[in-house]
Amino acid sequence: MEENEIKTVPFTTEDGQVVDMYVLEETTLQGIHYILVTEDLDDESEEAFVTIMKEETHDQEDEYTVYDVVENEEELQAVAKVFAELMEDVDFQV
Repeated sequence: MEENEIKTVPFTTEDGQVVDMYVLEETTLQGIHYILVTEDLDDESEEAFVTIMKEETHDQEDEYTVYDVVENEEELQAVAKVFAELMEDVDFQV
């Protein structure tokens, strides 16, 4: 995969619908893997809705990793700060 190529990963919503999400950035904090994702890469808009998700389980025998939306406010602020530093050309608010 090229460095500027954005990968997509399928996510299953609570109602069972599969949605392809674009992974904008990844990081690991205190041994927990986090990803910054969005459903839309519309370059015409100056604003985009992103979601920070964290790895909940990863079974070595299973090819899938389970991610959940980060809901804890302190954790969300800490991870958002790291993503803001990693993506210095992008401004985003939590």
